[in-house]
Amino acid sequence: MQKGMHTDTETCVRAVQAKDARFDGWFYTAVLTTGIYCRPSCPVVAPKPENMVFHPSAAACQQAGFRACKRCRPDASPGSPEWNLRADLVARAMRLIADGVVDREGVPGLAARLGYSTRQVERQLLAELGAGPLALARAQRAQTARLLIETTALPMAEIAFAAGFSSIRTFNDTVREVFALAPSELRARAPRPGRTPGALALRLPFRAPLNPDNLFGHLAATAVPGVEEWRDGAYRRTLRLPYGHGIVALAPRPDHIACRLTLSDLRDLPVAISRCRRMLDLDADPVAIDDRLHTDPLLAPLVDKAPGRRVPRTVDEAEFAVRAVLGQQVSTAAARTHAARLVTAHGEPVDDPEGGLTHLFPSPAALAAVDPESLAMPRTRRTTFTTLVSQLADGSIHLGVESDWQEARARLLALPGFGPWTVDVIAMRALGDPDAFLPTDLGIRRAAGELGLPSTPAALTARAAAWRPWRAYAVQYLWATDNHPINFLPV
Repeated sequence: MQKGMHTDTETCVRAVQAKDARFDGWFYTAVLTTGIYCRPSCPVVAPKPENMVFHPSAAACQQAGFRACKRCRPDASPGSPEWNLRADLVARAMRLIADGVVDREGVPGLAARLGYSTRQVERQLLAELGAGPLALARAQRAQTARLLIETTALPMAEIAFAAGFSSIRTFNDTVREVFALAPSELRARAPRPGRTPGALALRLPFRAPLNPDNLFGHLAATAVPGVEEWRDGAYRRTLRLPYGHGIVALAPRPDHIACRLTLSDLRDLPVAISRCRRMLDLDADPVAIDDRLHTDPLLAPLVDKAPGRRVPRTVDEAEFAVRAVLGQQVSTAAARTHAARLVTAHGEPVDDPEGGLTHLFPSPAALAAVDPESLAMPRTRRTTFTTLVSQLADGSIHLGVESDWQEARARLLALPGFGPWTVDVIAMRALGDPDAFLPTDLGIRRAAGELGLPSTPAALTARAAAWRPWRAYAVQYLWATDNHPINFLPV
């Protein structure tokens, strides 16, 4: 699949006629005779090709005057894999919009974070996606509103505020325009069971296949006590969010991820969903990834055995960078112990009536104030730790979704104690670079040797050039040859 797929009419028509779910989120089908837009896999009878018009985003469809299909709910399809594959302006802007920046800071705030003028950002988004940042944010607000309407018993006025609308009238008009139903009609159509006071029960879609073993296994095996836990078949953790905090429980299901969210401020809902999707790598295109890796005859058996591996990522890039330093040259258990001590001493307490979560992971500012002498680690690593948290706290290093991957790598490499392994593991799991590679990792070298791949870093890197741009996924397949707990779904 390629950039600008919506312009390839023949491919789009074939995908719609085949009801191919692999294309959901890559493009949207607007039907001229009905005025609605659908995802490619919509179960209704495919319209005639001459009645189809294709758009690159739900926002573009809405701007063109089309309403969302009530059967296939195209606004809720998985996000485009492009935004996690690319590091250009449009991709970084899309990640920021998903993280709610336009709603909180406006288009000027979005442009400032990207280092471009508002005109440049608007022009590039409009050229590629058929909609500017305000329209894209509006489409996201509409989807958030529908989630709240259908899954809670909240009054409509509270939903309008939580979804980011400036007034009840704008909320009502947008819902009617996008879904061709009034908010009260949307609620009447939704299933009644499952509305738990104080909690939101959601289904996070993904592109099949998805192998949950290494994904949830990694998150559970490295979980920091108090911040993360595996309980009753779900990975649970606390979330630091723009308006407050939250607790999420995520459990794998055959065709979705069950998500249960408790938020101190409902305005954080779209951000929480976006960060959970990013952590679980749910917008990946596993078919494209596995097809590329399968071309290597030594990797092919691993792909055939367990296709659809994702890269376990993070909900907090700064937190992960700190934990990567804590994990340098120590076991997984030791890294968890170091992190747990920091959490108990410097994290913000939270209440969790449903489990054993106790704190938010400490912020960079809180960690920058820690007395270095209190840290139970070698002096050189103590210097690495204190330098990192001070630069995260003062903004010298920023690892948010808008980060330029290469610039962030260069800044990290300039820190004392940061070598290629630490930088690449942060690039892979925090920055989200799908091509990050760990040729010096002992587990990777051991797996390579057992498979007959080159085991020296230089030779393995040369062989891995054929796996680009998906080397981070090759890392998951290579790690999975070991019997480490990170590779197994907890029981």
